[in-house]
Amino acid sequence: MRVLITNDDGIDSPGLTILAHVAADAGHEVLVAAPNKEYSGFSAGLQGEQEESGNLRQSPGRPPGLRQGIEAIGVHGSPALISVVAGMGGLGPRPDLVLSGINLGPNVGPAILHSGTVGAALAAAAQGIAAVAFSITGREIAHSETATAVVSTAFEWVTSHPQDGRVLNINIPDVPQGDLRGLRTAQPARFTLEDGERERQVTSMLFRPFSSDDVTFDADSDAGLLAQGWATATLLRSHVHDESAATMPGFNTQEVMR
Repeated sequence: MRVLITNDDGIDSPGLTILAHVAADAGHEVLVAAPNKEYSGFSAGLQGEQEESGNLRQSPGRPPGLRQGIEAIGVHGSPALISVVAGMGGLGPRPDLVLSGINLGPNVGPAILHSGTVGAALAAAAQGIAAVAFSITGREIAHSETATAVVSTAFEWVTSHPQDGRVLNINIPDVPQGDLRGLRTAQPARFTLEDGERERQVTSMLFRPFSSDDVTFDADSDAGLLAQGWATATLLRSHVHDESAATMPGFNTQEVMR
């Protein structure tokens, strides 16, 4: 199996190394192709620099600690564009799996929408490629053994179960492995409707480093569980019509066209 590793923090991020080593240790062919600069908050936006040949511009680059023998390149393009180009065969053989991350900072609740890390995974899934997005609470990875353990569990699941266009979004608390409470599925947190509290939540989720002391979301949400020391797993799906629309009064085809 061919595995593409990408992210939105750039080719110098250590999270790429953890993903690449987990995939390589499982016996798969690995290509690390990450942006030449940071694209945090870029969602699934498509932006890049083309060479005269029409190909995406590339630069030498390797994440820290990446083993020799694993190919790595810096790509002058956004994470989602890298996934799209890879899916079209523009970075060698089409990948069977895309692993995106490990993002430095969590992608939970409404922040999921804006994440370039998640955007790369969704862009892969839109092409029928299985994909997982990984994020960690720290702005640096202090406990790589914890991240490796969670990534390995998610990798085993995604490679042993048929995929159907959904993306697995994994968030990891940056705590010693002995303090990790486990891995749980979780619904994305939602902002409260109360003005003052909503402003605090927006600030703490989107513009400040993650701190368990600042989390005021529902305790069973992805943000709430992450603050309690759980790694969280959320299945995401995009660009799919919600069939329940057919039962909405005034919203089915016949009624709209009258």
